[in-house]
Amino acid sequence: MLNDLVAALDIGGTKIAGALVDSGGRLLARTQRPTPAKESAEAMSAAVDDVLRELTATDAWERVGAVGIGSAGPVDAKAGTVSPVNIPVWREHPLVADVRERTGGLPLSLIGDGPAIAAAEHWQGAARGRADALCMVVSTGVGGGLILDGALHPGPTGNAGHIGHISVDVDGELCPCGSHGCVETIASGTNIARHALTSGWQPGPDQDATAAGVAAAARAGDAAARAAYDRAARALAAAIAATATLVEIEIAVIGGGVAHAGDVLFTPLRQELQRYATLPYVRGLEIAPATTGTDAGLVGAAAEARKLIGAGAA
Repeated sequence: MLNDLVAALDIGGTKIAGALVDSGGRLLARTQRPTPAKESAEAMSAAVDDVLRELTATDAWERVGAVGIGSAGPVDAKAGTVSPVNIPVWREHPLVADVRERTGGLPLSLIGDGPAIAAAEHWQGAARGRADALCMVVSTGVGGGLILDGALHPGPTGNAGHIGHISVDVDGELCPCGSHGCVETIASGTNIARHALTSGWQPGPDQDATAAGVAAAARAGDAAARAAYDRAARALAAAIAATATLVEIEIAVIGGGVAHAGDVLFTPLRQELQRYATLPYVRGLEIAPATTGTDAGLVGAAAEARKLIGAGAA
């Protein structure tokens, strides 16, 4: 059946992934490359080209009707450019033009990676059937997207819901985005690990100094490791409560590598939320783990691309 598939790209700080996705959100073909975030703009473009080359070489490519891109942000959907905070070699990079040239001029959509994850969770995940939701990814960075009145709300440039760069500490440290005290400076996996290490935590015999290693230590009772996650939970709770107060969401869905910590993150997060979500209309806010997994960015980019072929995510 012609044009029943869409192609999706997920461009993040650690990987560039691509897939062909069907009407049920299933990935029929998938490939990825490491992100050469600090090498050069040319190296980044070459990695994207490699992913697209593999996808266009598949037998199913002739069925693709549109392309969706979810990229680390900020993005500019109007201009078709991206300037990811965690990919310093790309500033106002004309990604849409590049991808369009390599995919034969197919219709193309661009949104931030946070809105892409929100689209995925609303289509196939924990926010399915919810009219108003915040969906977050807490990983190398912290991003998010909004579902309002039953639909993705990417905003004019494709960045709406970028909760990682809400300031929760006005006197906090400088963030790579240029602001101070952003959620990302406290709650990203990188910064959880950094804070634990500077507070005296030491990796175990496996020498895992990542946020996953900190989570394992917190689960085993290490005080410094637990404090690092409690601090991250406090920052997330403040930002989630502020968002809920502003736009009246009913659920906040959290995914990404840091969410894999499970109760180490979610227990203090729910406790801290009670301190910040105090107005009557936000007290019942639900917190839930994401369910679309590591391919959420691809699924969400596909959900948006389907709108271009007149077949919105069902």
